[in-house]
Amino acid sequence: MRAMKDRMHTDELYLPGDEEIMARQTQCLERLYEFNQTRPSESEKRQALLKEMFAEIGEGCYIEPPLHANFGGAHLHFGSNVYANFNLTCVDDTHIYVGDFTMFGPNVIIATAGHPILPELREQVYQYNMPVRIGRNCWIGAGAIIVPGITIGDNVVVGAGSVVTKDLPSNVIAVGNPCRVLREVNEQDRVYYYKDRRIDWEHL
Repeated sequence: MRAMKDRMHTDELYLPGDEEIMARQTQCLERLYEFNQTRPSESEKRQALLKEMFAEIGEGCYIEPPLHANFGGAHLHFGSNVYANFNLTCVDDTHIYVGDFTMFGPNVIIATAGHPILPELREQVYQYNMPVRIGRNCWIGAGAIIVPGITIGDNVVVGAGSVVTKDLPSNVIAVGNPCRVLREVNEQDRVYYYKDRRIDWEHL
């Protein structure tokens, strides 16, 4: 039988309390703790820690502490110029992929971990993990929740407080609980940036 740690990334049921898994998780969380204790003036230290903590992280990323992550970012794959506001929570028991220039509002949750519906299996604390993929140049609004196994395309806006339970295609605005596509990004968005506020292209 495959070791529990090897089942974390294969969509199989496994026991997260396995000794080997817990030992590695504790090491990862120690570095996350150190990152969250940094001072605002310690930007270089923060960047160095992120490169140690994350599976991958591109240039120009800014993660506002506190960051919460089950494995301290060890399964996070961020592109370049990703921005995350306060309290990004990544249940990174398996891999989370985020494209370049994507932005997260405060209190966003990205979850990869799930538990069986069958009560007997939950009593034994079985878990499974499904990866999450978020495309390039997305804006995930404050308080949004993205559940395990979701794929979000490029250039997507997810409204504040939305609960994303199904995949979203590229170039759409999606809102609600459950999150649904409201409309596509269109030419009107080249004219107005907020309600009736026009974009002054000449001075940008």
